[in-house]
Amino acid sequence: MKKLIGFIVAIIIIVGGLVILQNVNFNRVGAEQYYTQITGEGTMLKDKDDNGKTYVSYEYKLPAFDKDGKAKTLTFTAQKQLRKNAYLTLFEKEDKGVTSYQEVKKGDIPKKANEKLVK
Repeated sequence: MKKLIGFIVAIIIIVGGLVILQNVNFNRVGAEQYYTQITGEGTMLKDKDDNGKTYVSYEYKLPAFDKDGKAKTLTFTAQKQLRKNAYLTLFEKEDKGVTSYQEVKKGDIPKKANEKLVK
């Protein structure tokens, strides 16, 4: 009976761990949130891997605002050109820079940050 309970507990822990790994974006854990708006096209960056395959990404350097409206210029890259006038939440870690971003609706941006964004 003890072996059965131990087995069930182990299965629950494994399944719980897998669920957490699938649903938690660790790039956002402990990051400060800033809000920005895409105002133009990103700068195209080309890079090659060890096999010579070329990869293209786009770099953006934009003013961003925290929930209190304090400004900070942030630089980040995306795998494609982002939609002009899109609103983003940027997740920034002091030692790593922008680690993740997510498109949001204008109404989801805190009021003080929203007032500073381009209209």
